[in-house]
Amino acid sequence: MKLSHIPLRLSTGAFILNSGLGKQKLDKDTAAAMQEMGSRAFPSLRQMDPEKFGKLLAYGETALGAALLLPFVPSRLAGLGLAAFSGSLLAMYFKTPHMTAEDNVRPSPEGTPYAKDVWMLGIALALILDPKNKKPTAIPTT
Repeated sequence: MKLSHIPLRLSTGAFILNSGLGKQKLDKDTAAAMQEMGSRAFPSLRQMDPEKFGKLLAYGETALGAALLLPFVPSRLAGLGLAAFSGSLLAMYFKTPHMTAEDNVRPSPEGTPYAKDVWMLGIALALILDPKNKKPTAIPTT
């Protein structure tokens, strides 16, 4: 892991791990409310049992947070996981009524807490696109 990746991975990893651990014992009503928000972006989520959805969400966030914090997980791989996660959250943000202002981009007061997910997407892209992540290529010999 590059030195410059440490703050990116620590900040997002700790945040997501804490969120996942906090969801480990969701009650059925809270899980159902989260499922409803998620199903606006991903309608197939409506078919799941709310408690199962809550558990999968908790496990997924916990695993992603841990992957970002573990130094042996390659930055590009951790970034791909973070991009999928933050992209899903942004899809939910854009498809939830009253989260955006009239322009359907800027956050409304209700959407401001969710708009932070754009920062996680930016961090993910920095981890993925860093040219130093590429495997070294062999130098041709003559």
